[in-house]
Amino acid sequence: MPGVILVSDNTAGVHPDVLAAIAAANEGHAPSYGQDETTARAHELFRAHFGEHAETVLAVTGTAANVIALAAMVQPYDAVLCAETAHVFADECNAPERFIGARLTAVRTPDGRITPQQVAAFAAGGGPPHAARPRAVSIAQPTELGTVYSLAELRAIADAAHEHGLLLHVDGARLANAAVALGTGLAEAASGADVVCVGGTKNGALAADAVVFLDPALAEPRRYLHKQAMQLLSKARFTSAQFVALLSGELWRTNAENANRAASRLAEVLTGISGTGPALPVQTNAVFADLPGHVVAALDGDGSRPGEGGLVRFMTAFDTTGADIERFGTALHAAFTG
Repeated sequence: MPGVILVSDNTAGVHPDVLAAIAAANEGHAPSYGQDETTARAHELFRAHFGEHAETVLAVTGTAANVIALAAMVQPYDAVLCAETAHVFADECNAPERFIGARLTAVRTPDGRITPQQVAAFAAGGGPPHAARPRAVSIAQPTELGTVYSLAELRAIADAAHEHGLLLHVDGARLANAAVALGTGLAEAASGADVVCVGGTKNGALAADAVVFLDPALAEPRRYLHKQAMQLLSKARFTSAQFVALLSGELWRTNAENANRAASRLAEVLTGISGTGPALPVQTNAVFADLPGHVVAALDGDGSRPGEGGLVRFMTAFDTTGADIERFGTALHAAFTG
């Protein structure tokens, strides 16, 4: 691809305000293992966003956050429903299954979003003692395909899960992007969740993800799970400082707005040059395109071996600029005409 700018939002740097917050937390000494004032402030901010009963633990990767969340929700004899494209299923090297022992039951979806009907069918399966107990539903908001559950869809999923005695986990690695797309706050973008993971890393942070427990009963073992998952950092203030920077004002929203806006512009450029629109709706900061093999090879910098075409994902970030999109357009036009 043209450089690495649009390959993933993980290739972006760290927002200057986040770096400044980390530097400020570096002044002097502070209590360890999350007993510091910066971590206390981060917890306050999560309660301000998700409600006064919200309890939070912080992690440095989204995978670790998901493992902690699911570990609080299920037992080794349980099963968790998710989409086959879900990060917990396709991109975490079986970490949830290894560390939790529960089964992930993946279902096919056309756009990454599971349906209440699939939840009901999942709940009807299983049964002791020969099959895993259906216990939880895990959805990504937005999905790995960049699509967003509407507020009505979230309610329907949550209602279906809770009606059948299931818990709802929301993987919100890009929750800020979903909230911007929906025009809501962070909590509303994960409506109905019992536990939600909130990503900071893809929203301008260095390494910061959070597990927010909205069900007090599930929150009870969080400190033990936090330590057991190897995410209780001795110098926790540096992770906390990143969320203080993002959540104390509107930085989380500003960053996501830029990423989403850049994706919309990228989709326009792609359509104008290729003659066909994105392969999936562009709702957040992901743009999927079905491109010929010679175009993919040219964008990869190896036009001598066309290879096969197919679905390609482009990602924008908090710092994607108009100039970045223009450079991509130039490279894409050359790929199509060369």
